[in-house]
Amino acid sequence: MSNQNWFHVCSVQDMPHNGGVCVKYGEHQIALYYFTHRNEWYASQNLCPHKQQMALSRGMLGSQQGEPKVACPFHKKTFSLKDGHCLNDEACSSIKVYDVRVKGGEVYIDVKDMDQQAMVHAHRQETVSPNI
Repeated sequence: MSNQNWFHVCSVQDMPHNGGVCVKYGEHQIALYYFTHRNEWYASQNLCPHKQQMALSRGMLGSQQGEPKVACPFHKKTFSLKDGHCLNDEACSSIKVYDVRVKGGEVYIDVKDMDQQAMVHAHRQETVSPNI
């Protein structure tokens, strides 16, 4: 695991069970999800593309035919957490998803696709806000 692309977010015990948190990475907001019963981790942009609200970290988690998903808490647009496509509206834009790794009880998000300026800010502003 290269340290250059992996952003340390929190410890596993900091996460709510079967829920999400909003992680601030520079100017970006990332939604991090922990499916406790499946021991699976996912991350996506926090912005719902439907109404442009930072809300997905507070969304409802579930699965559709085994595919993990999150539903926007305001508009119920549902997104795959594997590839980000909208599951219930073909006209709705997809969301960006990120790889998540857990190593030694610590959680990391792959931020290689984010701009270089955000990476500089991230080292100054590491923040995790639970949304329970």
